[in-house]
Amino acid sequence: MSTAGVAGFIDLSECQQALELRGYLKQLGAEISEENSEQGFTYDLFKVIDASDVIWKQTAEIEAEALLNSIISLILIIPPDQLDEIVVAFVEKVVKGDKYTTLKLKMLSNLFNGLEERSQLRYNVYCSLLTVAGSSHNIGNVETSLSKIKKWIGLWNLSPEKVQNLYRLLYEALLQNDVGEVATRVMIEMLSTFTEDNASQARSEAHRCIVSCIADPSILILDNLLALKPVKFLEGELIHDLLTIFVSGKLQQYEQFYQQNTDFVNSLGLVHDANLQKMRLLTFISMAENKREIHFDAVQQEIKLSADEVEGFIIDVVRTKKGSV
Repeated sequence: MSTAGVAGFIDLSECQQALELRGYLKQLGAEISEENSEQGFTYDLFKVIDASDVIWKQTAEIEAEALLNSIISLILIIPPDQLDEIVVAFVEKVVKGDKYTTLKLKMLSNLFNGLEERSQLRYNVYCSLLTVAGSSHNIGNVETSLSKIKKWIGLWNLSPEKVQNLYRLLYEALLQNDVGEVATRVMIEMLSTFTEDNASQARSEAHRCIVSCIADPSILILDNLLALKPVKFLEGELIHDLLTIFVSGKLQQYEQFYQQNTDFVNSLGLVHDANLQKMRLLTFISMAENKREIHFDAVQQEIKLSADEVEGFIIDVVRTKKGSV
């Protein structure tokens, strides 16, 4: 059977299409009967999907696309109450495909868009899209807008555990694609879904989020982290003490903390000089709040720089619009 034959499946009944797919997969070397079973169309399609590994090994990309689209078209005519296992099985086969990354993303997107807008199975497909896009550095081909994802979460009526899993996968995919700033926003969103009862489950994520926010020179407002339940769970630990300094402390407090906990700060992967620079900036911003003017000597004393260095520091603050003078 040719690829043209696959594309022409639309002219056949679903049972005939399943039969044609069985025969074609058999020709490719799949261990599958060429005859449909007596257990019905859904069972036959499941067997086709189970044997679809050969598509990734034995066909050219254009041929693989035609075959996979044929399978998707059959999946989408199955009654919703029979879809779960079929969709999960197909998605697993696509994710495990050992080549044609762009095609994998395209097929998962086709299935995602073909499912009903409120179908919870879209969650399964979207998570798989994130897995493939993350590992292949193709996150730009997947929707990652938090506003859109929040809308989907509402439509799919997901459990808190599934919401948290989705955000974790999105966070990891963004990090794999070097989109750290967006990843941090996703992590904060994920941490906001926890309650006092289950905050301990996100202890490591809260720790990681604090470090990311401190390390990011563009993030100057960190007090929103203190309200997150998993961050509150860390109260009394050094990482929470460090965060509190970056929220409301001054340069001198950070220097004292670093002197007493040098190994701890270094173990976080944070750069001391970068921390100093950020704390100087935060200290300066704190001094400038609600004041029309600040004495030069006071600035020099608080941020511990020479007169020449202070002038350059203030020029940099104004130039980068990190503060106002």
